[in-house]
This record gives sequence, structure tokens and C-alpha cells, in this order.
Amino acid sequence: MKQIHAASAAFAAILADESVVTWGYPKWGGDCSAVQDQLRKVQQIQATYKAFAAILADGSVVTWGDPDTGGDCTAVQDQLRNVKQIQATDEAFAAILANGFVVTWGDPDWGGDHSAVQERLRNVKTIQATATAFSAILADGSVVSWGDPDWGGDCSAVQDQLKNVQQIQATQYAFAAILVDGSVVAWGHPPNGGDCSSVQNQLSNVRQIQSSWHAFATILADGSVITWGDPDRGGDCSAVQEQLRNLQAIQATAEAFAAILADGSVVAWGNPDYGGDCAAVQDQLKNVQQIQATDCAFAAILVDGSVVTWGNPCQGGDCAAVQDQLQFL
Repeated sequence: MKQIHAASAAFAAILADESVVTWGYPKWGGDCSAVQDQLRKVQQIQATYKAFAAILADGSVVTWGDPDTGGDCTAVQDQLRNVKQIQATDEAFAAILANGFVVTWGDPDWGGDHSAVQERLRNVKTIQATATAFSAILADGSVVSWGDPDWGGDCSAVQDQLKNVQQIQATQYAFAAILVDGSVVAWGHPPNGGDCSSVQNQLSNVRQIQSSWHAFATILADGSVITWGDPDRGGDCSAVQEQLRNLQAIQATAEAFAAILADGSVVAWGNPDYGGDCAAVQDQLKNVQQIQATDCAFAAILVDGSVVTWGNPCQGGDCAAVQDQLQFL
């Protein structure tokens, strides 16, 4: 097996022979039998909430799942040639072609219709998505957005600031762009990361941005952290601010963040029920090499190959039942 990808209620796995196996809720992508014979030489899979899209070796695309949320691309099938990358909102797909043009399908209100900005989408390099909108970085470093205007699909208020954009990150409701000078521009739903004005003067020399569903966390060049967005869901790190020094990496659940420090220890903040409190396992979090996350829990791999988990026990926060097997990662 090469890769596994997930929609909300189904999985799709690319096997070693580049065919695909799916399972889960049939109508939401768990049954690919209608297109099974087309799923050969699959290179990449992307998912909306209820559908999958696969890029084949020849650059064509095969979709399945709920037709209203991206599972049916027949209306644009003849345009899907030489596809290099696919990105997804919850209910629509956007494909970047080799010539830098974009093709979209799925729910038109959630990014599946880019006709309003079609003429501006030239030389597209990469696309990022919130739950209901897309933002594309063009070759000249400018940005074009479309989809739900309240959740990032309208960047007109900050368009003149979006120059020399290097990277875009997204919550479920907002976008944040790192510019070449290390500053940040945000747009979308203000309470969930779309307004960074309260910390704007601190956002310089930004090295990395990570996002929960409702907040952003940035690592600065000096290894410190600046956050904004919903304060109860990761947007306020003031309770642990003094501990957040010499950060190496940040990972996020839906409503919390966990940071690995240079000494291999971990600091967490945000909603405790989503992993924002690691006090119960703090003494075990030594020599941490990597952290991964579900929506509600974290798992840390230590240098000795063991694993420490915390967060919602029903969603990955309790690995006690398999702890003895987690020794050789």
C-alpha cells in the first residue's frame, strides 16, 4: 500500500500496483465500483467531505462519491487533461493544469464555480482551501480567491497587500498568507483567523504557519509563537506563552495546538478536550521527534520509537490497548 486518504465517512487506498481500494459509507466515496476499471496508475487522491478525485499517470481525473460535492466531474471531464494538483473544500474540487489554468467542479457556492475569476487565474502555482473557498497563488506572487466570500472567497479588502506571497495556510473559515518579507496578511471570517490586526505588528520574520479549524499559530524566526483567532480553540496561547521558546514544529487538532521545542519537550494549548492540555502525560513527553493529530487528539513519537497520546480518548487520545505494540515506529 502506498497511500491512504480519507473523506468524512470513507477511505481510499492507493495500492502498490497503483490501483485503488475503498471502504466506508458507499454513497460518500466508500464504493468506487462504478469507476473501478478506470482507476489504474493512480498517482494522487484528494477528498471533499463526501467524494474522492484521483489523478492518473496520464494527467486525467477520475471521481466518485456524492455527485453534488465533487463526485461527478463529467461537466468538465474534457478539460481535465495534464492535471498536476487537486485541492478540495468540503464540497468542491479545484484542479491545476500543467499550463497553469484551473478547472473546478462540485458545489458552486463552495468553490465549484470559478467563472467570476476565471480570467485572472493564469499561471497558478498552488491552491489552498478553507471549508468553502479557494485561494490560489499565481506565479507573480499575487492571490486570487473564490467561493464563499465570508469564509475567505473574497480577498478584495486585502488585495493590495497580497504581493510576493510565498505560502498560504487556512483554517476552516479563513486564510493567512506569508509574504516574502516574513509578514502576514489574513482574510475571511474574522473570529476564526480572518483578522490578525490585534497581532499584526508582531507578525514579522514569520517562518511557518499552522492552523486549527478556528485559529492560526505562527513560528517566528526566533522560535517564538504568535496566535490569533478563536481564543478558546487555539487562538490564545497566553497561558503558555513563556514556555513557547525555540519551537521546532507545531501540529494541530480541530481546536488545539501542540508544539515541539528544541529540547524535545511539548507545549499544548487550546480546547482541553481536543488535546489542548497535555498535563497528564507531560512527564512522558521527552525527546519528541514528531507529532501527528486526529481532529480531537495528538500522538507523539519519541526518539526511542515509543508513542504518547492525549486528547479525546475515543478519537485517538488513548493508545493503552496497543501500547505494547508501539515500540518500533
